Amino acid sequence: MKESEYRSKMRIIFDILDTIDEEGEAKITTILYRANLSYDRLKRYLNELMGAGLVKEETDRKGRKLFYLTGNGRKMLNELRKVISLADAFGLRV
Repeated sequence: MKESEYRSKMRIIFDILDTIDEEGEAKITTILYRANLSYDRLKRYLNELMGAGLVKEETDRKGRKLFYLTGNGRKMLNELRKVISLADAFGLRV
């Protein structure tokens, strides 16, 4: 993707869910860097994803907030992978 191109909301959600999935439990800073979002924007997306039941937030013993995928979050991620793969096969950007 060219630097000047904007990502779709679907692609941003995919990047967030994929990061959490790969980490198993993800700290907000990890998601920030991997999804390439500002803190405020990431918080809005995480709140939306938690509200939809796709992501859950827990605090560990050290007081750090960790984010996990729910079962529905994992299903959503798998469906997004299919959509992105299909779009890529036809040369479309999502």
